[in-house]
Amino acid sequence: MMPGQIPEPSLAPGSLPSLGPLAGISATTLTDQLKLHADFRQLGAMLSPLHFLDRLGKRPLAIKTEMDEDDDRRKRRREKNKVAAARCRNKKKERTDFLQRESERLEMVNSDLKAQIEELRVERQQLMVMLNLHRPTCIVRTDSVKTPDGEANPLLEQLAKAHAK
Repeated sequence: MMPGQIPEPSLAPGSLPSLGPLAGISATTLTDQLKLHADFRQLGAMLSPLHFLDRLGKRPLAIKTEMDEDDDRRKRRREKNKVAAARCRNKKKERTDFLQRESERLEMVNSDLKAQIEELRVERQQLMVMLNLHRPTCIVRTDSVKTPDGEANPLLEQLAKAHAK
């Protein structure tokens, strides 16, 4: 057979003279060995020579590949993140609960203060009525009588008219 020629299909793979040292190996065995060799080359840095100790009759050692280490790292990071997220959610819930309680407390204080303001207004009004009822019978110098701004003082008005005459 000449180089570049296509072999006849009737020829067996082992009977080809141009294969040299591979002449006695069947094509399936050769293909399997090439695939195995390619797999080992692909794994390259990930496998340690200790991986093959079990073939020597020794106990196999657990060897972690870089992928296993990356997976472990991811799992640890996910677990840490999960714990941190739960802590954050709990802290946020506690803060929300605290703010809700504080809001309710302040609303109660506010309503109490509003009620107190209303009571003081009523008391002031009652005192003003009592003062106005007392003024006609009270003899007081006009310079000592003072009224809050914006309120008419009937006693001062009467005294001012009396002095003007």
